[in-house]
Amino acid sequence: MEIRRALPQDIRELLHCLKMRSKYAVLLVFVISLVIIEKENNFISRVSDKLKQSPQALAEANSTEASPEPAENGSLASLQELDAAFSQLRSHLYNITLQLAGDGDPGPRRHVLLMATTRTGSSFVGEFFNQQGSIFYLFEPLWHVEKTVTFLPGGASAVGSALVYRDVLKQLLLCDLYILENFISPAPEGHLTPFLFRRGSSHSLCEEPVCTPSTKKVFEKYYCKNRRCGPLNITLAAEACRRKQHVALKTVRIRQLEFLQPLVEDPRLDLRIIQLVRDPRAVLASRMVAFSGKYETWKKWASEGEAPLREEEVQRLRGNCESIRVSAELGLRRPGWLRGRYMLVRYEDVARAPLQKAREMYRFAGLPLTAQVEEWIGKNTQAPRDGNGVYSTCKNSSEQFDKWRFSMPFKLAQVVQDACAPAMQLFGYKLASSPAALANRSFSLLEEAQPAWVT
Repeated sequence: MEIRRALPQDIRELLHCLKMRSKYAVLLVFVISLVIIEKENNFISRVSDKLKQSPQALAEANSTEASPEPAENGSLASLQELDAAFSQLRSHLYNITLQLAGDGDPGPRRHVLLMATTRTGSSFVGEFFNQQGSIFYLFEPLWHVEKTVTFLPGGASAVGSALVYRDVLKQLLLCDLYILENFISPAPEGHLTPFLFRRGSSHSLCEEPVCTPSTKKVFEKYYCKNRRCGPLNITLAAEACRRKQHVALKTVRIRQLEFLQPLVEDPRLDLRIIQLVRDPRAVLASRMVAFSGKYETWKKWASEGEAPLREEEVQRLRGNCESIRVSAELGLRRPGWLRGRYMLVRYEDVARAPLQKAREMYRFAGLPLTAQVEEWIGKNTQAPRDGNGVYSTCKNSSEQFDKWRFSMPFKLAQVVQDACAPAMQLFGYKLASSPAALANRSFSLLEEAQPAWVT
């Protein structure tokens, strides 16, 4: 204590200034962390406001011990200089943040839902997100839920099913994969299951550390395509989901957009919804190939004209088109809860310009499009012919997307046009007035996409 009293005044001022500088340094580290991690200007403004407070208030806020008041002009001048230097550094850090964002900084955690119906190209479009290494992607996890609610005694109503889908979807987007254990059959044991539907369609479930060593004598119903993995460890999968920067999920089992409002408004989620649609004539033609047994009546009527189409078949088609149209109209009306959260995409536009549409979807979702995704798109959209099987995601997309029109009987196209006219008009699909128009490649069945489809 005696030594401290004997110190010259200049040295005492210097020590005090250093002490204040150290406190500013602590605040500076804190601000830098906020700038890099959160990139929110309001945080920076708050710190800046704190720095503009009096030195005494700053000292009281950062120390439990009494500190001598820096009344000398030299100390105040030093603090003002440090304040000015900090403001310059703050501005510099902001510029660096903008540069990082432009160079592919992932930014805040995003949640993307690809909402579609069967045979609309959703598996292909879903790969745009599956190929991005920072995204945890799930392929049709609600398949298990559908199987369970469908086979419950008495079944489940459309509204009841939609509510179950929504609640399960929310947990999945929050990386609570354990919710699926209530629906996977047979039930997982010790959080292990070889029965997760199409596991191999999700890179995140087939890479380390989720891909554990394979186990002999364990039948893998749904296995990884490019490597052998043991039964899926749901705990490891949930941990991998939390480690990834973003989450994306594609499903053909949610059609009512209005049921998703609680998810969009959930503060834990930053949900972006992409609704994928396709010409209903093309959808029917594809379903008649992929699900041949379910469309025997359609095929016999189209080829032989023996048995007339049952009215319930036409009504089912009309109902499907209407549910898609109603959801799209809701999204395009831009209600407050959906503003900036909804995007309508036509499969035909993706097929004609896949890289361009991928960039638009990533921009809408607030995600960086990586070179890995671009490379996959280049390799998988220039195939000389369709890939193997009806579920292939490797196609010459610009040549294949409208080949259905050259094989579909015109009277079948007419049934679809009559049942789905309102939806086709909304999405910009032209009606064919004759067999010649349907088979004429020079006659485009597609109007230009509308900019208003991105809300």
